[in-house]
Amino acid sequence: MPLQIINLTKKFGEQTALDNINISIDQNEIIGLLGPNGAGKSTLMKSIVGALKIDQGEIIFNGMNISENEIESKKKIGFLPENNPLYLEMYVKEYLQFVANIHKIHSARVDEVIKLVGITPEKSKKNRTAFERIQTESGTCTGDHPPAGSSDSG
Repeated sequence: MPLQIINLTKKFGEQTALDNINISIDQNEIIGLLGPNGAGKSTLMKSIVGALKIDQGEIIFNGMNISENEIESKKKIGFLPENNPLYLEMYVKEYLQFVANIHKIHSARVDEVIKLVGITPEKSKKNRTAFERIQTESGTCTGDHPPAGSSDSG
């Protein structure tokens, strides 16, 4: 059994986020975690990848208890959260260069696009700062302006 979660409990102070969870996932099995905000989906995933220490129970991955084999298990488990905090800590230009490299786009093109879209003053700021400014100044990031052609546009 590639992944077994046995009697997993995780608390934050007095608040129990995960209470005696048991899950078995076979190799090549695909599952989905569904639930409302606060149900514990992210806490479970962070526990599985070792980003959070569990209070009780075991997480066994490929026969290894991840609490006892943290480094080895982290080499074999990948996790891509919905909002990757790493990108928010990168500088705008650094992030654009990173994405350009993935798509094999020359770095000169990144500079052209920065100039073209008018974010030259933002290129040396952290993504978090630039995004917050854009969100404050423009309703497009907050959903105040639905896309043309959508049922809410008018």
